[in-house]
Amino acid sequence: ERMEEKYRDVPGVQRFFQEMKEDILTRIEELAPWEEEEEEEFSQTGESPWDRYQVNLFVEHAQDGGAPVIMEPNPTYSNLFGKVERRAEMGVLTTDIRLIRPGAIHRANGGFLILQAEDVLQWPLAWEALKRALRFGEVRIEDTGEQMGMVTAKGLSPEPIPRQCRVILIGSPALHQMLYMYDDQFRKIFKVKADLDDEMDRGPEEVKAYCSYLATVCRKWNLLPIDRTGMARLVEYGSELAGHQEKLTLQLSEVEDIVRESHIWAKEEGAKTISAAHVEKAIKEKTKRSNLPEEKIQELIQQGVLVISTRGRAVGVVNGLSVYDLGDHVFARPTRVTGSISLGRDGVLDIEREAKLGGNIHTKGILILTGFLKWRFAQDKPLSLSASLCFEQSYEDVEGDSASCAELCALLSALADLPVDQGIAVTGAVSQHGEVLPVGDVTRKVEGFYRICKLQGLSGSQGVIIPAGNIKDLMLDREVLEAVRKGKFHVFAVEHVDQAMEILTGVKAGELQEDGTFEPGTINDRIDETLRRLNELYREYAPEEPD
Repeated sequence: ERMEEKYRDVPGVQRFFQEMKEDILTRIEELAPWEEEEEEEFSQTGESPWDRYQVNLFVEHAQDGGAPVIMEPNPTYSNLFGKVERRAEMGVLTTDIRLIRPGAIHRANGGFLILQAEDVLQWPLAWEALKRALRFGEVRIEDTGEQMGMVTAKGLSPEPIPRQCRVILIGSPALHQMLYMYDDQFRKIFKVKADLDDEMDRGPEEVKAYCSYLATVCRKWNLLPIDRTGMARLVEYGSELAGHQEKLTLQLSEVEDIVRESHIWAKEEGAKTISAAHVEKAIKEKTKRSNLPEEKIQELIQQGVLVISTRGRAVGVVNGLSVYDLGDHVFARPTRVTGSISLGRDGVLDIEREAKLGGNIHTKGILILTGFLKWRFAQDKPLSLSASLCFEQSYEDVEGDSASCAELCALLSALADLPVDQGIAVTGAVSQHGEVLPVGDVTRKVEGFYRICKLQGLSGSQGVIIPAGNIKDLMLDREVLEAVRKGKFHVFAVEHVDQAMEILTGVKAGELQEDGTFEPGTINDRIDETLRRLNELYREYAPEEPD
């Protein structure tokens, strides 16, 4: 009566109590106290006539625990939707209600279920069953063998349970786009999308929250506390990972790893707090463990196997910058970009493309710089030019347009017959009007060229030309910053290719005058004269073209 009173508002429980009473009355003789021999028999088999009335506590939620939040790391069908277990008795598989096991979606009822979308898609039946549960609002515990058409032993078929939870799928934007396009039911079921950024602004409140989080990490893992200098260096490191002076990374696992390693170095020194020196050492050691390929390339450059010059001047040769992403380490190294010209009308030949080593974006960059030549120098005459561009000693695929400015500078140097400073590297994309456009990984490129210059000896005139739009992306190493402050290394920010050429050659670019010519003696004037000469020679030696 006490139980009936407690669950008087639950019809299913009331019905169970009524049926149990009726069953007990019909089985009263079987349930009556048995003889001692029978009791021993029951104890050996582990079964009792009263077991049929036992209750299986399927799911339990604390009354004051709030809504449940369940994360299922291994979302197989059984882990999500439950199963009916079986036990072997005398060579026979048997089951009862006590062997019905809940899944994650049952434990999350009344709350939230969080799943990794990629993990769900990897398991057969799980994805389709999840969509059915969300569409029809009920969860069924079914045998996976029966769903796959296999012959299985008949077991229990529990009644479906109403679904009363919210399902949160976590995945990449690419996976969301794929499901949205190719799964018609996905867009109808998962209607609320939230994009989570991997970086945040570096404002006062954000920095405060960032430091608070790092302090929580220290308390969680029983690490030494971080002092003011250590916090400042970790905030700076967060901006380095974000690749922007006004942003902080939200890839917090990488920052946590640095905090833990900093704790180890601080403990070794017997320090009571983690300072900037310990954080800096942890960052350096992490890089040192991963930068063996970078060191090997530097060794080849030092031995002269890879020909890179950071001193002197040369015509048609510019140091571009290539980026290598190893996953846990990203670095850049200089690559010689050479350009040559000849008589003809073949235009600009991309050797990388001809060798099937150039990607589509790189090819687009070559076509853009060809458009620049036509826009600037072919308004009053045909462009009679055959030229070629090449990445020297490059034996892997070349992709991206970040070397377009370096390629254009090499070509302009060859056309003007002006040598360029080999101690200055160039990075940046270009437009058809000569504007220098921002590119990625500019910090790595500056640091990579600095290391090669340091290897061959700093002259005080070396540096890197970058797009002006990349200034806020610079988060340079402390050593590089110190070299820039002392005037041993330079970073030049430009907005137009003319500015880059002036820095590389030391000669004025030259403006277009009202009569259609350029200022005498300037870079553009020399290029214009070369193109006119090539055009005249072509007309002289080329066969007449039919009308």
